[in-house]
Amino acid sequence: MNGRDDDALSWSGDDDPTLDAGVPEADPDPAGPVLPDGYVAVGKGSEAIGEAQDSTGSADADAPNDAGAGAEEVSAKTPMGSAELITLGVLGGVYALFAIGWLIGGLRLQGRAQYLVFDVMYQGSLWLAVLAPVLWFVTAFLLTRGSRAWVRFAWLAAGVVLLLPWPFVMIGAVGQ
Repeated sequence: MNGRDDDALSWSGDDDPTLDAGVPEADPDPAGPVLPDGYVAVGKGSEAIGEAQDSTGSADADAPNDAGAGAEEVSAKTPMGSAELITLGVLGGVYALFAIGWLIGGLRLQGRAQYLVFDVMYQGSLWLAVLAPVLWFVTAFLLTRGSRAWVRFAWLAAGVVLLLPWPFVMIGAVGQ
């Protein structure tokens, strides 16, 4: 007996025929599956998928003829994966810590740098230094939206190296 009544749990509606995993029905269209207008099939087996036909029976004239251009368009609109989102979150946190490091290090240097520049000039450069990591992250993120993921992460990694808060690293939070 391999009926459903022998299952450990049974719920009302278990006898619904849509729950039976059987042989899939044959495709009613003998020509194969057809994509709607504006879609391009990419990947393994994409050659077997046809384009949408208009009322005259010809393929859509607006559809891109170059498969490479369609693949670029599709890949640009795919959402980010989990690894990309986690990496962006970690890098965003690093940039936030860099901004805090520039603020703490700059405030610790304020008394030592008063004889070099005017106070107004020092305050302006301090706030530019504090905003630089945030501006780099936002700029790199926005300007590389249409690029591949490695390009975005290359620019973000370059910012991590270039925007290291040297006053905080050299003097520290407590000072020496």
